[in-house]
Amino acid sequence: MSLYDRLAEALAVSQGMESIDEAHIRPDRGVHIPAAVLIAITDRPQPGVILTQRPDYLRSHPGQVAFPGGKIDPEDEDAIAAALREADEELGLSPGNVRVIGTGDVYRSGSGFAITPVLGVIPPDLSYSPNPGEVADWFEVPLDFVLDPANHARHSTFWKGAQRQYVEIMWGQRRIWGVTAGIIANLSRRLEGVLA
Repeated sequence: MSLYDRLAEALAVSQGMESIDEAHIRPDRGVHIPAAVLIAITDRPQPGVILTQRPDYLRSHPGQVAFPGGKIDPEDEDAIAAALREADEELGLSPGNVRVIGTGDVYRSGSGFAITPVLGVIPPDLSYSPNPGEVADWFEVPLDFVLDPANHARHSTFWKGAQRQYVEIMWGQRRIWGVTAGIIANLSRRLEGVLA
């Protein structure tokens, strides 16, 4: 069975599983803005996931590791179209190179976004053209590493007047945490055993 088929089957049979997010933290405006990210999985014997590093000078989430993505614009047909558009704008990842599997659980962030993760399989070893205004660097992390709950360290901090729980995944010197790690933790439960 192909990687695409295994991921699609696991995603379909795990519908309705409990997920985590930050919905309990009310955004400043009280409304979650629709957004989407692309979880681009490389089709190789040891699949990987493409992540970006945001520039340090950005006002919002400087230097953080993220999936390519952003707000769903009015001209976007849906979350899938938005995720594909954003990946193209940020990395030069052509939508024609993405075989979309489907969507994961919406993640409501404390910063006010309702983020739909879009899963897709991409060919290995593509060339990217990162937009320097949005992406300082990009890297590929092994899918089995990020999905392994043993690599998900749970932490707690005080933020916006309340105790906040979050997940952190360290891969070498890369710190994957917050929303990105939360989306990965949800995906880990949905795809349990798919790479075995």
